[in-house]
Amino acid sequence: MRRQVVAFALAAASLPLSVLAADTVEAGGIKLDTTATVANTKLQLNGYGVRYKAVFKVYAAGLYLNGKATTPEQVLNNTGPRRMHIVMLREIDANELGKLFTKSMEQNASREEFSKIIPGVIKMGEIFAARKKLAPGEYFSVDYIPGQGTSIVVMGKPAAEPIKEPEFYTALMKIWLGKVPADAQLKDALLGQGKSAAKDPFN
Repeated sequence: MRRQVVAFALAAASLPLSVLAADTVEAGGIKLDTTATVANTKLQLNGYGVRYKAVFKVYAAGLYLNGKATTPEQVLNNTGPRRMHIVMLREIDANELGKLFTKSMEQNASREEFSKIIPGVIKMGEIFAARKKLAPGEYFSVDYIPGQGTSIVVMGKPAAEPIKEPEFYTALMKIWLGKVPADAQLKDALLGQGKSAAKDPFN
């Protein structure tokens, strides 16, 4: 038995690193898992990329879904669990990031749509304001959990009770997938297009 274990270990050690690390991809020097679990549902990485501000890398992002999506509508109309995972690539004022998110949500919503999500926007702002700073390597996820709402998870821990407004997650996703996206190239990448397109795991 011991010989079998040793033989297996030696065989594994001889495998190329690309084979051993097949369950991750790289974005901006950050490793992203190709799967995630939300609400006991296994999700696949739909697409990933880097958010740029001018020439500076701000964060790496990965979109996890339960089925392949190549258009914003397919993502927004998905009623199952979803996750947007973000890993910081540079230090940023968390309160400022929250304000930028709010501005982008407002840009991608009608006045009526935005009025419905104001309680959620306020709660999101409080979460980021309490964090103060986000350092390189720190991460957070925005999860949609059917029947519960939007959960903001910072460093693996829920930052607050879920935001229940059903429209909130849609408005939040439009930061990256709306008609006025934060980064057009990142939008394409999250939809599995462009240079950072993930290998299609749904086929």
